[in-house]
Amino acid sequence: MSASAATPKPRGRLFFANPGPTNIPDSILLATAHHTVDFNDPSFSEVYWACMDGLKRVLKTRQEIFLYTGSGHAAWEACLANLFSPGEVLLVLESGHFSQSWARMATDLGIEVRTVPADWRRGVDMAALQAELAADKDHRIKAVGVVHNETSTGMMIPLPEVRAALDGAGHPALLLADTISSLGSLDFRMDEWGVDCAVGGSQKGLMLPTGMSFTGVSHKALQAHATSKLPKHYFHWSHMMKRPLKSFLGTVPTSLFFGLQESLRLIDEEGLENVFARHTRLARATRAAVQHWSGNNGPQLFCTNPGRFSDSVTAVLMPEGHDADAFRKVAMQRFNLSLGGGLGPLGGKLFRIGHLGDLNEPMILGTLATVELALKVSGVPYQPGGVDAALATLG
Repeated sequence: MSASAATPKPRGRLFFANPGPTNIPDSILLATAHHTVDFNDPSFSEVYWACMDGLKRVLKTRQEIFLYTGSGHAAWEACLANLFSPGEVLLVLESGHFSQSWARMATDLGIEVRTVPADWRRGVDMAALQAELAADKDHRIKAVGVVHNETSTGMMIPLPEVRAALDGAGHPALLLADTISSLGSLDFRMDEWGVDCAVGGSQKGLMLPTGMSFTGVSHKALQAHATSKLPKHYFHWSHMMKRPLKSFLGTVPTSLFFGLQESLRLIDEEGLENVFARHTRLARATRAAVQHWSGNNGPQLFCTNPGRFSDSVTAVLMPEGHDADAFRKVAMQRFNLSLGGGLGPLGGKLFRIGHLGDLNEPMILGTLATVELALKVSGVPYQPGGVDAALATLG
């Protein structure tokens, strides 16, 4: 094929509507382009501890935080390795691909995994969770693991209800929460909700490059850690506590801390509650567009439980006979719009619109308009006017 016959590369800036990693503000990109510094220098320690205080404000905790060079999966593993001994039981609330992945990791580490099954489109039944806890008379369940915001299905699991189920059953299990796609986008209250280990990452609501993750750890979890027997070294909280910076058994990713310092400044400048309100507003507009498109046998919201809608990502189920990955390819190659794909058994069945992090109304409206254009070009049935439906929620 000649160069002239090839599909031309679309011009203009990439519209990145993937649910993670997310758009990085220019000021954060510039902050991470900091010259190399000695992480043992007192001037860097000031930056480090200011960032730790800022993370605690976002997590809404006064307890410990440990940080790692690695993605959110690293923080998952740190959480499990520091709390469990071989053969102990983790009860996982099924919510989608990422709850399954966390469960598989636990199994690989020698932890016994039990699951509270759930319809991926509606979410877990809290009565089923409480029944499972009540039946555990010997308290073999060491911890309950829940993905606060299941990125693969566009579903939020209400953590206060999980805490209420634990308390209602009088069960002493630890509460572990994956906040990777919720922290800095959805309200999260570690101490108030009795979360014992909160798992987070840099690349979503915190608007940073991928590469740093962390765990917020309660005093109760630290007591459990003292008797844990699973092998660990780099992730070992006790070893970290002896370090001057209480994290990183090795080189500290200093450039990410300069980026984090700027990220926290932006969050503080906007106000955390205003950040949540903005995510709610943009998510509502996105869902209105999808619900409008669903006419004429068009795409529809994957999550069908209004009480569980995610405010950081919307999963969109394609009509029968239409491949979501082929549609995403059109959106990317023709219009420079990057959308998230379906994960695991949902591959090819849905696409995902991320609306978290550094995002505003023009960006989400541009994304929705381009999705509608890609639906038209791809021959996917839909009811035109989704952007107008989104606008109606924003006016």
